[in-house]
Amino acid sequence: MKLKDRLEKELDDLKLADQFRFLRQLTPDGTHSHLDGKPLLNLSSNDYLGLSAWPQLRREFYEQMEHTADDAFALSATSSRLLTGNHPGYLRLEDAVSQMYNNRDSLVFNSGYHANVGILPALTTRKDLILSDKLNHASIIDGIRLSEAEFKRYPHLDLDKLEAILQKESQHYDNIFIITESVFSMDGDIADLPRLVDLKEKYDAMLIIDEAHGVGVFGERGCGVCEEHNLIDKIDIIIGTFGKAFCSAGAYAVMDKTIRDYLINKMRSLIFTTGLPPVVVNWSRFVLGKTIKMQSNRNHLHSLAEKLRTGIRNAGGETCGKSQIVPYIVGSNTDAVKLAEKLREAGLMVFPIRPPTVPKGSARVRFSLTAAMTEQDIERILEIL
Repeated sequence: MKLKDRLEKELDDLKLADQFRFLRQLTPDGTHSHLDGKPLLNLSSNDYLGLSAWPQLRREFYEQMEHTADDAFALSATSSRLLTGNHPGYLRLEDAVSQMYNNRDSLVFNSGYHANVGILPALTTRKDLILSDKLNHASIIDGIRLSEAEFKRYPHLDLDKLEAILQKESQHYDNIFIITESVFSMDGDIADLPRLVDLKEKYDAMLIIDEAHGVGVFGERGCGVCEEHNLIDKIDIIIGTFGKAFCSAGAYAVMDKTIRDYLINKMRSLIFTTGLPPVVVNWSRFVLGKTIKMQSNRNHLHSLAEKLRTGIRNAGGETCGKSQIVPYIVGSNTDAVKLAEKLREAGLMVFPIRPPTVPKGSARVRFSLTAAMTEQDIERILEIL
């Protein structure tokens, strides 16, 4: 079948299965976004601390920056970091990240996707084994596929099955890498990091934790679930993002110096890409300095999430998780599409989440909460539901 014919047929199949996706034109406005001219409460954002709803932060940033060199506002790094793109903002940002994480070494990347598709291929060989939670993010899966290592997926959050694999396979490979998210973006549930650390120590494995949905939200300083359990120094690589709770762009990883030096030399998604613009890197450092002190905002966010989860369950709905991500699981793609349409008509910006993003038969709408919301917002959501 010719390419265009095949593509058109696959697109038609997606439409029939209610899995067809398209790009919407949205205009953000604080806790709301305008869709087709109508203001909707934005429940689909990853802006977990609600920083985009506080324009005074941007004003303070630019006022501070007026007293620095003009190149701090530059809109392009103009080169990769290994050539001329490693501007001073990078060094200051990595120093700030290191201070947050008990002075461990850190490395900043262009995105969480860049981090996940680059770290595993750089560190592993065909004599290694990667063990991955079955519901890990697509970027982790792509990183595994780009590596030469063998890999196995263990059932979601099933650490007994993970240990069974470790018992069977640990002697057959040079190195074993365990990789998981801390907070899972579709269910809002949380991996058991203390037990994962125990398993990695028991079987001499490398443990990589992707805290994309945990940083800013968990821990006294917002370092994530690893900080909440006092495990920062016991996890080999911790990956975080600036693009969600920290309201910026880019990502970072925390590790020891040897791994950092090796990634700088071998990680293709770091080496072969233009660096982040100085203005973005400097904004990330500015935001980190603020979010460290936002424990009351984190507490408020968790309170809102628990109120919503409890309300959904009390009304007979199906939900799960223990984080700021609250899914409302309906089952079929068609039901999820229809429910999302009705909720948007009622003023809530939610969209259907369908396979392959979630397992077949578990389509849902997902409420992604921010600390800029109020208890009245949650009451309104529950009233509409």
